[in-house]
Amino acid sequence: MNMNLIYVGVSAIGAGLAVLGASFGISKIGKSAMDAISRQPEVYEKIQASMIIASALIEGAALFGIVTILLAVLK
Repeated sequence: MNMNLIYVGVSAIGAGLAVLGASFGISKIGKSAMDAISRQPEVYEKIQASMIIASALIEGAALFGIVTILLAVLK
């Protein structure tokens, strides 16, 4: 069996796990933000801004992981 094929398979699994982790984290942020907004609707803008910043940081970390995995395959 070709070792390059094994690396591609393992990298695909790693990329999938990175995406699943990011989606789980963002969904938890969204759920918590909706709970907080339902309890205190007057601070909606602050909660929304914090939620967007946290989601962007998680997306950045997931993208970094996916790019690292792809670079490992292409080397």
